[in-house]
Amino acid sequence: MNEVLYAHLTPLEFRQRIAQAPIAYLPLGTLEWHGEHLPLGADGLQAQGFFIHLAREVGGIVLPMLFLGPDLHQGNHYGMDIVGFPKGQPHQLDGSAYWVRDHLFGELLENILSQLARAGFKIVVAHGHGPSTRYFQNHAHAWEKKFYLKLFNCWDPSAGMDDELGIQMDHAGANETSLMMALHPELVHLNAISVGPDGSPEAVIGKDPRHYASAELGEKAIQHQVNRMALLLQSELTTLNPLLKESKA
Repeated sequence: MNEVLYAHLTPLEFRQRIAQAPIAYLPLGTLEWHGEHLPLGADGLQAQGFFIHLAREVGGIVLPMLFLGPDLHQGNHYGMDIVGFPKGQPHQLDGSAYWVRDHLFGELLENILSQLARAGFKIVVAHGHGPSTRYFQNHAHAWEKKFYLKLFNCWDPSAGMDDELGIQMDHAGANETSLMMALHPELVHLNAISVGPDGSPEAVIGKDPRHYASAELGEKAIQHQVNRMALLLQSELTTLNPLLKESKA
């Protein structure tokens, strides 16, 4: 079965996939300005695209992407508004429309986890927008106890935050741009990057994508992380298998 998107599955296909691997993948997206060269939905598109690859390797089902999430917040500005691209002072960036308060995001995730546990999932992998992923990571231990789920994100604890083979390790830089070039090349427009007075690309936190980004690097990162996450999830499924068989007896 190549179809892994939750919204596309029939009930029969859902039963087959969850019986094979009761894993839900939750793309934590935004509608956020990622410079002039990347789409506003870059966070969710990267996470969803990676999860599709991972689900086809390990099994499981990819949920619809979220577009709401937490972030730094000052008055009417949030996220990259505060960094001040491209004017050097806080201002509203075109297209950003995703911010919610931490407690509301937490309630949203708790309800999602409750529904996923009810539907029969045993493992949830959530990843995407940095502040959203961090919130999920910080609450994972408590939520595992509350919902009887195993929770994972895709950050490699053995790698640094500048890991070029990670998933979403910068903002509109070489890592995110490479992932988008591998997953959705038609949505990447490197020639549209705006440049500041010092010649550096505006919007970019990380390596300059004009010099360091490529579809090949994105594909390499995806395959590396699919291999790493597959080992982790397959180990967890091996632990769960006896429990799953007992619950069906």
